[in-house]
Amino acid sequence: MSETTTRVVLVTGANRGIGRAIAEAFVAQGDTVATIYRSGDLPHGVHGYVGDVTSTTDIDAAFTRIEADLGPVTVLVANAGITRDQLLMRMSDEEFDQVVDVNLTGAFRCARRASKGMIKARNGRIIFISSVVGLYGGPGQVNYSASKAGLVGMARSITRELGSRSITANVVAPGFINTDMTQALPEATQKTYKSSIPAGRFAEPHEVAAAVQFLASEQAGYISGAVIPVDGGLGMGH
Repeated sequence: MSETTTRVVLVTGANRGIGRAIAEAFVAQGDTVATIYRSGDLPHGVHGYVGDVTSTTDIDAAFTRIEADLGPVTVLVANAGITRDQLLMRMSDEEFDQVVDVNLTGAFRCARRASKGMIKARNGRIIFISSVVGLYGGPGQVNYSASKAGLVGMARSITRELGSRSITANVVAPGFINTDMTQALPEATQKTYKSSIPAGRFAEPHEVAAAVQFLASEQAGYISGAVIPVDGGLGMGH
């Protein structure tokens, strides 16, 4: 995989937030970028394929169309995620299952399908977007943190399975990011959160995208099974 060769990069959930910033960064770098998403507008230059990561049929169909239109997926960024925050004693089976199905099983469905082309090519990059919450924990987020922690075990198992074929699997764990969601928080709440972050600020989405781009690069070929925090030091040691 050469940096001068146009790669096919698939970013799930590229219609908003971190996923959007990641897709834009790869487009700016000259890569061919596709996304599987449910709805919404997409960044300029991103090829959109509507599908739901909770459906194996949807994922397989979308990959088949991407491969026909653009070529085999070289880089997978499994970013699609949801939250259903609730205190443990009040959390329903549905609230737990829905989050795990999108965040963890959805990432598995995409990685499984992407691996077919990567094994054939004997090259590939799989990057899971986790969260500091997956390692640090968060009250009311048993479902979310469990799903995000599970991505670490998944990446490390894939590394042991596919590492000899020049396929890497890594995890990026963002902390608090400047998005519409964090901007909507009351100023006092934002201040409290920032006081717990050594960097004293929230990250910009492009800072997460930069870490993803590095892990997708040729230079990162000997990094696999790693967890890269982009959290200003919030989760140190976790």
